[in-house]
Amino acid sequence: MNCDFLPVSQSDMRQRGWDRLDVILITGDAYVDHPAFGVALIGRVLAAHGYRVGIIAQPDWRNADDFRRLGRPRLFFGITSGNVDSMVANYTANKRPRRKDAFSPGGRVGMRPDRALVVYANRVRQAFKGVPVVIGGLEASMRRLAHYDFWDNRVRRSILFDARADILVYGMGEAQVVEIARQLMAGEPVDGLDGIAGTAVIRKDPEYLGEIVALPSFEDVGESADRFNEAFRRFYRQQNPFTGRPVVQAHGDRWAVVFPPPKPLSETQLDAIYDLDYPRRWHLDYDGDGGVPALETVRHSLVTHRGCSGECNFCSLYFHQGRVVQSRSEASILREARRLVQDPAFHGTITDMGGPTANLYGANCPRWSRKGFCADRRCMVPATCSRLDPGYARSLPLYRQVRGLPGVKHAFIGSGFRHDLFGDASTDACLEELCRFHISGRMKVAPEHVCDMVLDAMGKPPIAAYDAFVAQFKRVGQRLPAPCFLVNYFISAHPGATLGDALKMARYLIERGMHPEQIQDFIPLPLTLSGAMYHTEKDPFSGRPLHVAKTFRERKMQRALIQYNNPANRPLIRQALKALGAEHLAPMFFRGKGAARKTIRRSEGRKRPTPGPPGPRSSTPRKPAARPGARPSAKRPRKSRR
Repeated sequence: MNCDFLPVSQSDMRQRGWDRLDVILITGDAYVDHPAFGVALIGRVLAAHGYRVGIIAQPDWRNADDFRRLGRPRLFFGITSGNVDSMVANYTANKRPRRKDAFSPGGRVGMRPDRALVVYANRVRQAFKGVPVVIGGLEASMRRLAHYDFWDNRVRRSILFDARADILVYGMGEAQVVEIARQLMAGEPVDGLDGIAGTAVIRKDPEYLGEIVALPSFEDVGESADRFNEAFRRFYRQQNPFTGRPVVQAHGDRWAVVFPPPKPLSETQLDAIYDLDYPRRWHLDYDGDGGVPALETVRHSLVTHRGCSGECNFCSLYFHQGRVVQSRSEASILREARRLVQDPAFHGTITDMGGPTANLYGANCPRWSRKGFCADRRCMVPATCSRLDPGYARSLPLYRQVRGLPGVKHAFIGSGFRHDLFGDASTDACLEELCRFHISGRMKVAPEHVCDMVLDAMGKPPIAAYDAFVAQFKRVGQRLPAPCFLVNYFISAHPGATLGDALKMARYLIERGMHPEQIQDFIPLPLTLSGAMYHTEKDPFSGRPLHVAKTFRERKMQRALIQYNNPANRPLIRQALKALGAEHLAPMFFRGKGAARKTIRRSEGRKRPTPGPPGPRSSTPRKPAARPGARPSAKRPRKSRR
C-alpha cells in the first residue's frame, strides 16, 4: 500500500536513476493511483512490462511548456481526457458549466479544457515534432468515427483527425498499449501499426486490409439522417470480437480505419492487472487541496468484473467495455480485499464490490468464450435469455468469504443492480442474502421509465419486470431484521418520451407514493444508439419516427413532472399540464396524496381499482404507528374542508 507513484517530475525521474522515459501519459484528471482510474491502470500495466512510465496530470494547455515537463518519451505520448468525456465533465445536460469537477483537486473546475484530447494532442505536436501520439480513454472510444456531438449540435468527424493522432485505442486498452509499445520498441514505424485489435488509425487507402465494412462517408452522414443511421447499423454489427471485421469511413481523401474489438481478457489476464501494487490514493501534491473528491467513493471498493450484457441504448458500455462480462477470480478479489484491510485509512467497510452492473459477477453464456454474443438477439431484452447464467453460484460464496475476512465489518455492493435478474421466487434466497448482508439500507436499481414504448427505445425491459421485482422486494423485506429501501434511477426526455409519457410516469409514481430524486436528464452521448435516435429522430434499425424533446423548455417540463414533489417545479408542472390540456389533474400534484388518488380515479372514470403489488418503500421512512397504550396526540384534529 506504500509503493511509489509513477514519476510526475524530473526530480522523480532522477530519484529512480532515469534520464528518459519510454512512455508519458497525459490525463485531464488529477493523478489518482487507484485501479478505478484509467490512467493508473495503463501506467501500472506498462510499468509491469518493463517500460519507464511518467504521468502529466492536468497540464496547463494554454501553451506547450507544461507538456515538456518530463522531456521527450522514447516511444510515445499516451493521451486521455480522463475517466469521462471532457464535455460531459465540463457541462451539464443543459449545456451549462458544471460548478464542481470531482476528478480535480479540491473539486475545482477549469482544470481541463473542452475537447481535452484534441487540445492536448495538438500541444504535444507543438512541443515535440514527430513524436508518436496515441489517444485513448472513453472520449476516444466514443468518438472513433464520425459522430453526433450534442454540445456542437452537429456531426463531427473522427477525433483521430481533429487530434492529429497516430493511433487511437478504444475500450479499456491495456492489451493494446502494451502491443503498441512492443512494436515501437522493436523498431516498427508508427504508421505501420496495422491490425491491432481495439485500435483505429488513419490511412490513405484501406483496400490493402482485404475484407472490410465500408460506412457512408463523414460528409454523407453529416448531410443525411438516413445515411447516419445506415452507418450506425453497419458499425453496430461489427462489435463482436470473434466475428467483427475492420470498419472504414472516408473523411475527404483519407479513411478512418477501425479494427475489430479485442478478445475478452482471460481471468488470469484480468487478475494480473488488478493484482498490481496501486497506492490507492491521490498524489501527495494534492494534499494541500484536500485531495480529489472522486476517490472518496471508490477508495475502499473492489472492481470484480468488466463488461455488461444489459446493453442499454443510452449507455457507452457496448462500444467501450463490450457486451461480454469478464470476471476476476475469487482468489484475486480476496487478495485485494486483504490489502484493503491493511490500509490505515480502512475502518472496516468495503464500500462496493461490483462493476458496471452489480449482479453480473461471474455471469456467463456458453457462446462467449467461442463465438461471442448473438448477432440476432440481446442477452436481457425484452427478456433475459435462458442461456445467460447471472453467476449467483459464484458471486454469493465470494461475498461470504469477503465479509468473513478479519477486519471487515461490512462488505457492501454500492453499484446498481439489474432488477430484471430478480422478480420470481427462485431468486428470493439470493435477494434476501444481498439485502441482509451487502446492502447498506438502500438498493440501487434503474427502472428508467414506466412506459413500455419508451423502455423499448431505451433497450430496457418492460415495466412489468420492475413491478414483479418490487413485489418480490416487499415480500423478502418482511423477513429482514431492518428495513431496506429502493433507490430508483429514472431518465427524463429520452428519445421516444413525450410530455404525455412524463405525465404517465408522474401518475405511476404518485399512485405508489414514490418521490424520486435520482433523475438524470438525458444526454445523447457520442456513438450510442440513443444518441443516434436523438440526432435523427428515428430508430436506426426499424426506421420508426421518434418524438425527441430537443428544447430545454420541454426537457425541463418532463423532469418537473417526474419530480412532482419538489415545490420549485410547480410553475413548470402547471405549464406542462396546460400544454397537455390536462389542467384538471392539477390537484393530483398540489393537494396531497388523498386528493391525488381521487383525481386519478376521477380522470380515469372508474371506481377505485383493486390494489396491485405494493410499491417500493420510500427512501424516507414513514412516521411509526403509535404504540399500544400510548397517550393520544395533544394536537386538535383538523376541521374538514367540506
